[in-house]
Amino acid sequence: MNTRIECELRWQSKAVTRPLAWSESMHERRANSPPAPAPHNAFTLIELILVLALLVIITSLAAPAMATFIRGRALDSESRRLTALMHAGQSRAVSEGLPMVLWMDEKQGAYGLQAETTGQAGDPKAETLTLDSTLQITVLNSGASAPTSFNNLPAIRFLPDGTIDESSPKTLQLTDTAGFKRWLTETRNRSGYEIGDIQK
Repeated sequence: MNTRIECELRWQSKAVTRPLAWSESMHERRANSPPAPAPHNAFTLIELILVLALLVIITSLAAPAMATFIRGRALDSESRRLTALMHAGQSRAVSEGLPMVLWMDEKQGAYGLQAETTGQAGDPKAETLTLDSTLQITVLNSGASAPTSFNNLPAIRFLPDGTIDESSPKTLQLTDTAGFKRWLTETRNRSGYEIGDIQK
């Protein structure tokens, strides 16, 4: 019986010491072996191609919307600039007590404001503006049979009381190269022009 117990104890002691010896030898091997190379933090060619493909898809989806936004912005800014010049003409007509004309040169893509009657030196406050290269201005719906003109160009005439002459154009149209349009239409009481996306 004692010999059986002794055998079991010997077997257990060998089982316990064997993993320790094995782990020590593995530790020695790792210490003596050269260090493993560090992993490279770089993109593979397939990953780069996928990223570029995604960028192309996103750009192709966003480009039309951006183009429409830019075109609309050019039309809006030009129509606001034209409206501001109209307000300046009305203000000058009232403050100076003289009719002012806002002329439009459809062929040259320009428009300007000056006093209808000037002295020899001309109008020192006269302004001339050039349309954006992508836009065109058109005069529509002339009022009377003899529309207002200035130097053989269609014009809007602002009277000293701040109203617009009856023979002035009723509608101005701004068009860009893609065919998008903005209209400046005379108000019913002839006090100014309003900007719209639809022709009235």
